Amino acid sequence: MAYKPKAPPVMAAPNVIPMADIMLVLLIIFMVITPMLQKGAPVNMAKAENADKMPNADKDDAIIIAVTRDSHYFLGSKEIGLNEITDNVKDQLSNRLDKTVYVRSDARAKYGDVVKAVDEVRSAGVENLGLLTEKPAVNKNAPPPPPGSD
Repeated sequence: MAYKPKAPPVMAAPNVIPMADIMLVLLIIFMVITPMLQKGAPVNMAKAENADKMPNADKDDAIIIAVTRDSHYFLGSKEIGLNEITDNVKDQLSNRLDKTVYVRSDARAKYGDVVKAVDEVRSAGVENLGLLTEKPAVNKNAPPPPPGSD
């Protein structure tokens, strides 16, 4: 009698374990990459309650000057000297219609350093200047202020 192999029964349910493995790997990759997507030098910006929204600052071609707390200046992610800000901003604004420059400053940066950066940007011929801040986090579990504390 000849041996006749039998085919395994057809599986009705798809195997989702490989798909779950792939999704977990992608989740980990995105969790690692997302903090690195911040444009420019990392600074801890000052917090402001009544700040205007500046959606154009998030665009890829926005010109952002960053001032760190240890008096370093960055144009995008490239560190530049204070005396190079004017020339670099003029070069980047030469063929643009929107001539807005944004300044991101660390909350602990010296006021004089931020003023120097703003002055250098103004000397490049920029009329529209935006100072970027963050909104403070709202703590919903905080107790209300006592009456008469105004």
